[in-house]
Amino acid sequence: AMRPLLPLLLLLLGPLALAQPREPLPAGAQCLEHECFAVFWESRPFSGASEVCQRAGGHLMTVRSTVAEEAIALLVQNRPGRLWLGLSLSPTLSCTEPGLQLRGFRWVTGDRSTDYTNWAPSGKRCGQRCVTVSRELRWEERRCEEPADGFLCQYSYGGSCPRLAAPHGPTVTYRTPFGARGTEFLALPPLSLALVPELGLELRCEDGEGAGPRWAREAPGAWPCGLAGGGCAGTCAEERGAARCSCPEGSLLAADGRGCRSPCEGAQCQHHCVVAGDSFVCMCAVGYRLAADGISCEDIDDCAAEPCPCEQECVNTQGGFECRCHRGWRMEDGRCQRLPACWEAPCEHFCEELPHGYRCSCQPGYAVDPLNATRCVLFCNTTTCPPVCDATGCYCPEGFMLDEEISLCKDVDECDSNYCEFNCTNTPGSFQCRCPSGFHLLGIDCVPILGGGDGEEEFSGDSEPGSPTAVPSRAPPKAEGLHPAALVGIAAGALLSLLALLAAGFHLARKRCGSQGSGDYKYSGPQEKELGLQPVPAAQKP
Repeated sequence: AMRPLLPLLLLLLGPLALAQPREPLPAGAQCLEHECFAVFWESRPFSGASEVCQRAGGHLMTVRSTVAEEAIALLVQNRPGRLWLGLSLSPTLSCTEPGLQLRGFRWVTGDRSTDYTNWAPSGKRCGQRCVTVSRELRWEERRCEEPADGFLCQYSYGGSCPRLAAPHGPTVTYRTPFGARGTEFLALPPLSLALVPELGLELRCEDGEGAGPRWAREAPGAWPCGLAGGGCAGTCAEERGAARCSCPEGSLLAADGRGCRSPCEGAQCQHHCVVAGDSFVCMCAVGYRLAADGISCEDIDDCAAEPCPCEQECVNTQGGFECRCHRGWRMEDGRCQRLPACWEAPCEHFCEELPHGYRCSCQPGYAVDPLNATRCVLFCNTTTCPPVCDATGCYCPEGFMLDEEISLCKDVDECDSNYCEFNCTNTPGSFQCRCPSGFHLLGIDCVPILGGGDGEEEFSGDSEPGSPTAVPSRAPPKAEGLHPAALVGIAAGALLSLLALLAAGFHLARKRCGSQGSGDYKYSGPQEKELGLQPVPAAQKP
């Protein structure tokens, strides 16, 4: 029995169930280039008024300058009543602070910056956490829960569309996205509509790409040129009652029939696009050439050009090249210049330029090492010379030993150690051996010359011996045919010689304690010792 009544109930209750709260419409609005202000004469508490503004993309109005104050005066038009402003007391305060510019309030945007205030005279107020403005434009503290007579909303935009220019044309009615309507707007925010019933036009303010908002419509092509130039980005002309847009030279008409675009717009050129009439040509940067596809660019191998752009070495790079010089040369002012021979010379101390090279030299107290002409070794050409000292100790040249009592390097007299078999001459840091007639020098020994011979031969400790191994000074005499007394004399002489050698060796060992292996290395060179030091094998010493 209830089923037949169900459709009737749904029919009656449907409109009530689907009814939505009516969104209030502004009683007036004023728009500037980037902002719109609207007045709503509807009694609501502070929170309800704030929600209405937010649903349309705005907030309760902030009055930071006299410009905003003038906008309020135009909107209120001397109508009595109090309107909510976008000011609320800071949550950290329970009462107002009359000594502060905003009395402890802050804007609904979260900041306190302002160049303008217009408070009505009052003292400290507690519990009144919101602010209204009257037709006298005075600000007053009020309780947020109590409804005010209305409220002011503010909407901000990145740009706006201008009023449609139609000095002698039809009437244009505008409608903003927050519900305001009128014919006197000077600027319209994006998404606003312009209605021209006489021409059957409905235009929309749309965000342009880079150029800012502009009026447009869904249908392509121009509208009558008398209304905002037909919406053309270029020029508008009417032929046989139809409006048509055209673009300046070097531009093409866009797809909507009103805008203008460059022929290079959307071109795939890798480097540069150049307009050529109503078309375009791709071009490449210096060092590249256009590829076969007409849009890509490929590197030019500059080093393969004839003649080569570089003096010595050429290294190709992307879009260019780099010139380099050979070893021993350097780049100066774009040219390769030969480096001085001493620029990379490995001389330890000094380097001297020569016509075809260089020569290393040493500081005083040093001489060029004969085994390595780039290094320097200690050198002394007198019997005494000062040592060279550093943090590890003091050192003397080869063939010298340190006398710590007088802090001098003293020459070692090798002749005292009987290095030579016959004649020995001591020199600073070295010695010389000489042989009598009929002998020749082998190492430091004198060997009989087979078949005779005249003259004296000498050996200098300054140079290496002729043989890498020691050679006995002479062959020992055979035992046969010798008288027993002679044998005894020979044995006694050998024993005395051995004792003398031991004593000399002990004496030398004591003298060489301060020297660094001075007994094993001797100066190699002429008597004036201009070159360096040279090792003498220890096996040649008796």
